[in-house]
Amino acid sequence: MLVDSNILIYATKPEYGGLRQWLVDTLPKVSVISKVEILGYHKLHPAEKIALTELLGSLELIYPTNASYEIAIQLRQQHKLSLGDALIAATCLERGLSLATCNVGDFSWIDGLKILNPLEVS
Repeated sequence: MLVDSNILIYATKPEYGGLRQWLVDTLPKVSVISKVEILGYHKLHPAEKIALTELLGSLELIYPTNASYEIAIQLRQQHKLSLGDALIAATCLERGLSLATCNVGDFSWIDGLKILNPLEVS
């Protein structure tokens, strides 16, 4: 399973203890794209950066491959999709991973992509 950026952001908030426990129990992988999205946010507060850096450090980081880039291109040609979302979805498709995200609607049109919203199960 690959976890989307929004799940990691929510997991650092006090009201999402169930989500944090889900991450500990599941230990999903995280894309380097999410790391860039999260830590590159220009309004990130120092305390948030520390929490997110620790969380990212506890999960296996994976990188898109050339095949992922090609799939991302195809996805973006089919539908309006951000570059980050296209690369994350493509990485899941290429590796046969499910995607854990709160933004199910952004990805629901992608054939073959298995999606889980952990906020609905945590």
